[in-house]
Amino acid sequence: MAIKELDADGADPFDAIVDAPFDSALSERYLVYALSTITARSLPDLRDGLKPVHRRLLWAMRQLKLDPTSAFKKSARVVGDVIGKYHPHGDASVYDAMVRLAQDFALRYPLVEGQGNFGNIDGDNAAAYRYTEARMTRTALRLMEGLDAGTVDFIPTYNGEEEEPEIFPGLFPNLLANGASGIAVGMATNIPSHNVAEIVDATLELIDNPHVEHARLMELFHGPDFATGGLVVDSPEAIAAAYETGRGSFRLRGRFHAAEVESDDDRDAGIERLGAGQWQLVISEIPYQVQKGKLIEQIAQLIADRKLPILEDVRDESDESIRIVLVPRSRNVDPELLKESLYKLTDLETRFGLNLNVLDATRTPMVMGLKELLGHWTASQIDILQRRSRHRLEQIARRLELVEGYIIAFLNLDRIIEIIRTEDEPKPVMMAEFALTDRQAEAILNMRLRSLRKLEEMELRKEHATLLKEQEELNKLLDSPARQRTRLKRDLTALRKEYGEDTALGRRRTTIAEAAPAVEFSMDAMIEKEPVTVILSQRGWIRGAKGHLPLDQDWKFKEGDGPAFVLHAQTTDKLLLAADNGRFYTLGADKLPGARGFGEPLRNTLDIDTEAQIAALVVHRPGQRLLLVASTGKGFAAATETILAETRKGRQVVNLKGEAKLAVVRPIPEGHDHVAVMGDNRKLVVFNLEELPDLARGQGVALQRYRDGGLADATTFALAEGLSWTMGGKGDRTRTESDMWQWKVARGGAGRMPPQGFPRDNHF
Repeated sequence: MAIKELDADGADPFDAIVDAPFDSALSERYLVYALSTITARSLPDLRDGLKPVHRRLLWAMRQLKLDPTSAFKKSARVVGDVIGKYHPHGDASVYDAMVRLAQDFALRYPLVEGQGNFGNIDGDNAAAYRYTEARMTRTALRLMEGLDAGTVDFIPTYNGEEEEPEIFPGLFPNLLANGASGIAVGMATNIPSHNVAEIVDATLELIDNPHVEHARLMELFHGPDFATGGLVVDSPEAIAAAYETGRGSFRLRGRFHAAEVESDDDRDAGIERLGAGQWQLVISEIPYQVQKGKLIEQIAQLIADRKLPILEDVRDESDESIRIVLVPRSRNVDPELLKESLYKLTDLETRFGLNLNVLDATRTPMVMGLKELLGHWTASQIDILQRRSRHRLEQIARRLELVEGYIIAFLNLDRIIEIIRTEDEPKPVMMAEFALTDRQAEAILNMRLRSLRKLEEMELRKEHATLLKEQEELNKLLDSPARQRTRLKRDLTALRKEYGEDTALGRRRTTIAEAAPAVEFSMDAMIEKEPVTVILSQRGWIRGAKGHLPLDQDWKFKEGDGPAFVLHAQTTDKLLLAADNGRFYTLGADKLPGARGFGEPLRNTLDIDTEAQIAALVVHRPGQRLLLVASTGKGFAAATETILAETRKGRQVVNLKGEAKLAVVRPIPEGHDHVAVMGDNRKLVVFNLEELPDLARGQGVALQRYRDGGLADATTFALAEGLSWTMGGKGDRTRTESDMWQWKVARGGAGRMPPQGFPRDNHF
């Protein structure tokens, strides 16, 4: 017989099992997890701008008395207290959060002052927490001002042994000042840092005029102010629209700035003149959250891959400040072209997404616009002001009770002494005779003899008057919303002086300036123009020999292979490769392998079908048209601009049915006005070029009608000059038939026998 196991209470654990549908049980538990992630991990609180882990870190440091004037303590001590008392999570995640609070390139206004290796902008990690030390900054103290003044509620920690503040009550606008980012379940937040002086200016305007227009706020609140500086290059309208809805994005660029130059224009453009016309660019600031080491790697890789041929070298000459030096290929390179290419190809320009998703005072997540956000924050500060005032009134009332008792004692000092000396229980006698409260009587009995002097009585009366005056002022403050707003404005103005534009910490770092129209450029414009001879073999091996070599030169090929196409081009040219399945591919002449060996297979670079063969190789020329004809006799004309392919998969241009193949790909020279088509049946048709449609893709139209066989060849020519074809034998002899009127018919005709002497292979 099986033994039934019971739990600690003696109950059968299986009695607690509840039958429920799997989907409802799963969704219920997932909802609990989602709410925990949203409200207690990933989203910041609007009131103090902190997530729980950051709040607990600073609270633990406060408990350890790590203020800016005290000595540093090991980070391990702080992390240990946090995970042991307040935050039961992994030590690595807590230390990472602490490190970020100390990094001046991550936080606009750091809340932790670190000593030791706390990482750097290159992307290097911080040292282990047993090696580093930390303490709080003045900004962190600003954020926690009033914690002892009854301004916020304290909640039990996870194990109920201690308490922690629900939020921090300080006036420092941390949410917007330092920003936040986080990914919860089904939602995320991404808030950039901003300038405290601008936040205060916008808040003061909102307090004075609750119905202020958003446009007016944006005149005071200009936009992000990132820790690493840089430039936000979007238009003021785009920035204002993002802050109005709480969602949007900003284009952020690094800054070019050269310190030691003579010209102000060169300094702002980041250009350092080296003499003899030589110059170099200097990057002094990089976009927020971009690692300097990775940015330099990106630029170096572009140079190695020859994707940025106008750049010769990149050097990192940074010390405490960033200095990345860019050396152009030659002094004739346009600096603006180099900058625009770096913006386009590297993380020197990034996009920061704005998502003002925060928890309001009721712990409800919502996306707010700037005005709504400042309104909620102002309301929370008014609430904190009221709670501080009520707490102070309670303290005053308790102190007044004692002071009034002391005054009664001094007025009746002899009788008080007599009662104390003669009565066994003086306390109830005193309370009955002088109408004292229990606290007053206890305080009088605990007075020291040295307090029984005339001066003490005067000080008590003065304190009594001062407390009554303060009590009256606080009651007026609580009864008047206008006084509360005035007090908040006064406190905000004092905060603004501490973080003003003229202070090192308050000075704006990020420039808000709409970018000038981008310099139009293509990557082709940056390729150095050099002549090249292109050789494509029958088996699809391609190479490029420097210079324009004789096309009839003997080239080396692999055994069983031979030449298919040889032509002259420039490294700036685009090569059009037409496969016989009607698909066109594009290859840059600068990307061809060298001609020392046999080259490389085209299929290593382009996705060409294994059964397809290259039907033609043509150099793209602007404004050029091609004659495209299938083996069925159908064809059309196409501009090369419309058939350039942007990917290695190519572009389907000629649609073919059945076993049809693309047979003719020929450039149409300027001045040609007629088309000549030759069939396998040795019939020739000539018709006007205007009858041939221009298409970007399709089957085309019938150029010649066949009973049997198909197309042999097709070409274009100028009717006034006659039709020419190559004669057999040695040399490049050609023959021209000037009178072609007898072969000219409408497009699609059957045709007639060609002129006498036309080649027997039926090719022009």
